[in-house]
Amino acid sequence: MTGIAPAPSSVLPSGIRARIVPDVNGISFHILEAGWSGSERPVLLLLHGFPEIACSWRKVMGLFAEAGYHVIAPDQRGYGRTSPIPTSFEDDLAPFEILNLVRDMVALTAALNIKSVSCVVGHDYGAGAAAACALVRPDLFGSLVIMSAPFTGAPSWPLPPPRSNDPVNDALATLNPPRKHYHSYFATAGANEDMWHCSQGVHGFLRAYFHFKSGDWPGNRPFALKSWVAEELAQMPDYYIMPRQLGMAETVAPHMPSPADIAACKWLTERELEFYSEEYRRTGFQGGLQWYRGRMNGSLAHNLALFAGRTIDCPALFIAGDRDWGAQQIPGGLERMRTAVFTRMQETHFIAGAGHWVQQEQPEATTARIVEFLQTNKNK
Repeated sequence: MTGIAPAPSSVLPSGIRARIVPDVNGISFHILEAGWSGSERPVLLLLHGFPEIACSWRKVMGLFAEAGYHVIAPDQRGYGRTSPIPTSFEDDLAPFEILNLVRDMVALTAALNIKSVSCVVGHDYGAGAAAACALVRPDLFGSLVIMSAPFTGAPSWPLPPPRSNDPVNDALATLNPPRKHYHSYFATAGANEDMWHCSQGVHGFLRAYFHFKSGDWPGNRPFALKSWVAEELAQMPDYYIMPRQLGMAETVAPHMPSPADIAACKWLTERELEFYSEEYRRTGFQGGLQWYRGRMNGSLAHNLALFAGRTIDCPALFIAGDRDWGAQQIPGGLERMRTAVFTRMQETHFIAGAGHWVQQEQPEATTARIVEFLQTNKNK
């Protein structure tokens, strides 16, 4: 994976450029930038989730730049053109521990000679990385926006003993029909192969996956769950609580949108999706799956427990689509986040009509709310 070129300008909207930043915490980072002229511009750092890449921010980067910001979106460790990409389940998990992911962002800002980040914005699993940045280095990251995935804070001591499987999966397996949690599945040795070499191909898999979790799929009508028990979790769609015997590619295949629906999808055109597909055909999915393995093997909790009892005290905002189950996937998570984890979090904001990919599905509404938040807290 050495010597890879930045993303070509032909796949990027006007005003966004790509480059490789070498020697960042031991690897080379591929980043997208917009609004980079003018050294006094406040910096926004945008962190994507799974199965995404920096290009997932393409629809909002120009809008943020027009609002006066220097915008940076990296392919995170394990993704896209940031190298090296792990391709084996047996690869070392230590580089993917949450504190090293924070170290990545601290090292990247140093490499770019950035002294402070006005706001770190994270989506999906990137929300947890962004929240960890604000938790660990509040002097560097001035404010925080987390999107689609609540951050429920550092765990308390004593930690439970490490387990190979969340006990809820044992209960999910007894349901009729049997189910399993997607976190547990993503941490298995077969998950990468299932998605990378599935029968419908990477492009077909990604099209179905993105559609299934978007506001376009009519079954996405989330509501608050009562507790972390199998019967409650099983009310979520199959992409979160999967059929026990199926992989993710098989799970999403029945929800492939029709040719007419694909043609009508303006937030993710076939040309845009093809860039995702080319990247994942080349790299596979193991790099992103390493993050989930760290969640399941206990290293995420062990690392964050260093900050047990510590709140996040910078200005913060949570955004999700109103058709996004991600916001509800942790029962009680939104309430805990607002009352126990953050001391300066604004009211949760839901974007009408958007599903999980809120910054792609509704870029104007998403940008407008974040810019409003940034302007409100500029001098606080």
